[in-house]
Amino acid sequence: MRKWWPQSLVLAGCVLAAALIPGIGNAQYRGGTIRIGVLNDQSGLYADIAGTASVWMARKAVEDFGAAAKGMKVEIIGGDHQNKPDIGLSIARQWFDVDKVDAIADVPTSSVALAINELTRDKNKVFLAVGPATSDLTGKACSPNTVHWIYDTWALANGTGNAIVKRGGDSWFFLTADYAFGYALERDTEAVVVKSGGKVLGKVRHPFPGTDFSSFLLQAKASKAKIIGLANAGGDTINSIKQASEFGIVEGGQKLAGLLIFINDIHALGLKTAQGLIFTDPWYWDQNDTNRAFAREYFAALGRMPGYTVVGVYSAVIHYLRAVEALGSHADGKAVIAKMKELPTEDRLMGKGYVRVDGRKIHPMYLFEVKTPEESMAPWDYYKQLATIPAEEAWRPLDQSECPLVKK
Repeated sequence: MRKWWPQSLVLAGCVLAAALIPGIGNAQYRGGTIRIGVLNDQSGLYADIAGTASVWMARKAVEDFGAAAKGMKVEIIGGDHQNKPDIGLSIARQWFDVDKVDAIADVPTSSVALAINELTRDKNKVFLAVGPATSDLTGKACSPNTVHWIYDTWALANGTGNAIVKRGGDSWFFLTADYAFGYALERDTEAVVVKSGGKVLGKVRHPFPGTDFSSFLLQAKASKAKIIGLANAGGDTINSIKQASEFGIVEGGQKLAGLLIFINDIHALGLKTAQGLIFTDPWYWDQNDTNRAFAREYFAALGRMPGYTVVGVYSAVIHYLRAVEALGSHADGKAVIAKMKELPTEDRLMGKGYVRVDGRKIHPMYLFEVKTPEESMAPWDYYKQLATIPAEEAWRPLDQSECPLVKK
């Protein structure tokens, strides 16, 4: 069994890493209180993916950035959009108009995020989109007030779909969540499958959120497709995989492709059920010593290992604060986003990167496979890395973008 790292080593690593974060200095900021609202699902289907942990990570980012030492007063508040666009918009309007919030971060659930994207543009505020997956946020719906930080449906499709077709999984059936995220993930994956020489034999859309997937899975089984692509997330993915196991789908020769997988999903499923799943992620806690040191700190505070969405909140908030510091003001959201695109990105968890003109944060992606129970050497030791997808290959090329900010 792998031994956990000594607490003294963990703390020393965290202190050293914080000291190395660019932008931590002695400059004094004079621009007034900066307010960031972390908006996500804190009580439902996606609560375990981010929820209140994203709020904790935003506060951790403020601390590690050294905001207080710079004279920057930063307030972090949280809100629960319950995966409903109308509730999300109501909270966002209250924050912008009454509570004087300058930036909204996270916002999983693509339908909510697309609504917040438009409101943020109208109010000239900042949207640090981390949780939503739809690639439309840097495509036809791109905005000069939005950055999309950690992952999107194009990158997931490009990584997972391409890899599976190359391994012989050339016929697909999609089980898709019936809302904006599911449509985008299905669309982007289908395009990759067809381009790679595969074919789609069928697709079915299930209610969001869903509980009973039996009829949908039976249709997928009857299609004889080699791969059943799960274009859903969180609890929907967990229930789909569990019920597929009950129907003996994998034992019958078909394979499941988790198109959006979080470490919490694997933890809930257990390795016996999840083993062999291939998927694309931007970050994993056990990739290097820096990630492991931070993960131990996170685990001590929250009782579980961090997934990549909360890491995205941390990284996005740090870069936002760096841009605000460089400008000396947070008043003009469009100007802050422009500065975020101008400055290179760097933090201890995501390393170096940059933000493109379309608002897409650029960094490598990784292809993983879930370990078998025999391969796992410690709690939360779930993934083995199959490949690194270089940053310049991981994301939709600008010449394929529908973003109006991109000059053809």
